[in-house]
Amino acid sequence: MSLSELINIKYIIASVVYSVLGISVLFVSFWIIEKITPENLWKEILEKRNMALAIIAAAFIIAIAIIISSAIHS
Repeated sequence: MSLSELINIKYIIASVVYSVLGISVLFVSFWIIEKITPENLWKEILEKRNMALAIIAAAFIIAIAIIISSAIHS
């Protein structure tokens, strides 16, 4: 088996495109959540040390990442 058969450039390009698309969807969805919530999430988490909000934000990011990865994997 040759190296060109093992590494197909088409699959590498597809992986990079899907990764960039997934990361951009993650950022856009977090930005939307940031805009619809009444408080500034980063200000609450960093300045006021709101641990509960930090856990919720982390859970949201993980959930969106799982959805994006399953959509890309399909």
